[in-house]
Amino acid sequence: MPTLLRRLLADERTRFIIIGGINTVVAYGLFVAFEAAFGGRYLLSLLLSYLVATILAFMLHRRFTFAVTGRASLVADFLRFESVYVMMLSANAVLLPVLVELAGWSSLAAQAAIIIVTTIISYLGHKFFSFRRP
Repeated sequence: MPTLLRRLLADERTRFIIIGGINTVVAYGLFVAFEAAFGGRYLLSLLLSYLVATILAFMLHRRFTFAVTGRASLVADFLRFESVYVMMLSANAVLLPVLVELAGWSSLAAQAAIIIVTTIISYLGHKFFSFRRP
């Protein structure tokens, strides 16, 4: 592996962006698919996409981004991780109807914009809470 790539991957923020990017694409893809399947029931689409994407995100961030190994704190990590995602889901559930119903945005455009806000919440929450180690 080239030295520059190795140095980039050694940086936790870079790994967070890569894994977060993968998870964001999956979550947004699921949101779009659920929107198509459920005919614009965007809050249901949001909930279902979060349920699937948070499990994927937990596994990838725990293993690759924050390099946590072992099973000793798996349940505790998952509960802390989910509590961060519940905050993100709550912010998303408030912002999405505001942008769709009040601002007149499409649900897909609104969800894409909200991803920027939730990404910042996610990184800080997971770094300093979910996968924090003494």
